[in-house]
Amino acid sequence: MATASTSGSDDDLRSKSQQSPLASQRAKSQQHPSEANRTGRFSRGYFPLGYKEGFNQWWASVPSAVAEHNVLSFIPYLQKPPTHTQTGITSHTPNGSTVAVADVDLKRTLSATSGARDDPYGPRQWNSSMVQLSGKDRALNEFSVEKVGEEHDQNLVMLHGYGAGLGFFYKNFEGLSRAPGWKVYALDLLGMGRSSRPPFRIHAKDRQGKITEAENWFIDALEEWRIARKIDRFTLLGHSLGGYMAVAYALKYPGHLNKLILASPVGIPEDPYAVNADMPEPGESTLANEFSQDQGQTVNDSNPNLPESAKSGDNNNFLNARSKASSKSSSSSDANPPTAPRKPLPKWLTYLWDANISPFSLVRWAGPLGPRFVSGWTSRRFSHLPHEEAQALHTYSYSLFKQRGSGEYALAYILAPGAFARSPLIRRIQGVGRQLITPSGVTTSTVAEAQQKRESGVPVVMMYGENDWMDIAGGYAAEQKLKEEKQKALQNATDDERKREAGEAKVLIIKKAGHHVYLDGWQEFNDVMLEEMKETRRTEREHR
Repeated sequence: MATASTSGSDDDLRSKSQQSPLASQRAKSQQHPSEANRTGRFSRGYFPLGYKEGFNQWWASVPSAVAEHNVLSFIPYLQKPPTHTQTGITSHTPNGSTVAVADVDLKRTLSATSGARDDPYGPRQWNSSMVQLSGKDRALNEFSVEKVGEEHDQNLVMLHGYGAGLGFFYKNFEGLSRAPGWKVYALDLLGMGRSSRPPFRIHAKDRQGKITEAENWFIDALEEWRIARKIDRFTLLGHSLGGYMAVAYALKYPGHLNKLILASPVGIPEDPYAVNADMPEPGESTLANEFSQDQGQTVNDSNPNLPESAKSGDNNNFLNARSKASSKSSSSSDANPPTAPRKPLPKWLTYLWDANISPFSLVRWAGPLGPRFVSGWTSRRFSHLPHEEAQALHTYSYSLFKQRGSGEYALAYILAPGAFARSPLIRRIQGVGRQLITPSGVTTSTVAEAQQKRESGVPVVMMYGENDWMDIAGGYAAEQKLKEEKQKALQNATDDERKREAGEAKVLIIKKAGHHVYLDGWQEFNDVMLEEMKETRRTEREHR
């Protein structure tokens, strides 16, 4: 494939945020209705699930373990996915039954093996477990896969987005675990998915302290998990909020990442409302696209706002919309940080956000109407998938949304209304791979200063969907900052430091995909990931 060419329109894309695809989608939907619209899935309005069906789903109250199991059943070559039965919370059902974290063995692990006869890329070992952390009610739900009889020297860890769960990666487990020498992990963030849900409390009084404490809630748990699994270095992939947390982790716990992959990360661009106000109320946001964008349309159409020069692809079989930033665009990135285009947010939604009332609280309060409310999102989010998979994901989503509130309450401290970060990553992402590493066990500041060494860069890959509502221009600005930081590091570097330098950054575009690039464009996403994993393993071996 030819390398993507550059043009003036590429620079235009860097200098402004991607336009909302909603306007163009409305026009196109009249001429080219999506499969969901053709089949009448939306015939009952914004909430397509009927009252009777919704009540039945609420009354049945499918346990999240069963819902996760059903989603993972769609993984190729895995006939019976392992699923430990403990969610790690107290979950109430209409008939009054409960499951408490104190009543179960959190170290319990279930596994399954796909035989070589049925699995052309196997045999592979699939594991489901709950990993206990320190403190009360702190445990992470984990799903992993590795090849049997093959020693793995690389680890990939995947983090989902806000309110989601590891089951959303069901299209990626099989493809990514084909990589030789890799073990693939997916985790539910603390307080989300099927991980334990301890009460979320903020003790800090100052604004920055609250932001840091909210971030630490998630990344401290990830670091504890790493230590429990005895993993020294790994590749970290985070989607949306998971991408934001991946950056925060890289900055607080340096020296453990060999690559950072951000899939449509939230929180990169800067917004004056989110940065300067304690409780900002911006009037518009692209966050509405997450709830109104029809994926049946997204995955079947190209984005007219993306330059044609960015659609030629390259030898890795993915779109690379990157063009060299002009000096003008580079110099203006600090003065005028990119901001995402906005669409009006309803006043009631802004009020609920400011009051830290999550959308999942509404689902829980709605009782029998909860499944119907969730269908307003799932019917659009999964409209491009086969009916059986879409239904399984709807049930899985509802089973997670109805759980006791926990990590979801961190969102209001991290993001302002409209998904703009209160502490934007564009201000600090250049520090990824440039932090001081202190040897473990060092306690005195004098010894620490003498023994500290600085990281020599971490490769950062940012992926966006062609029809992503997330701010792609923010990704380009972050790419530029990372490259500028690398140049600063090399200015006075020794020959040995230059040899060890590993920092690099790039932005990749996945064709016909929206915000959930790993699901909308899963085949291309998996191909891109396999190339990145192959390159990472080669580089790691060279530096040994």
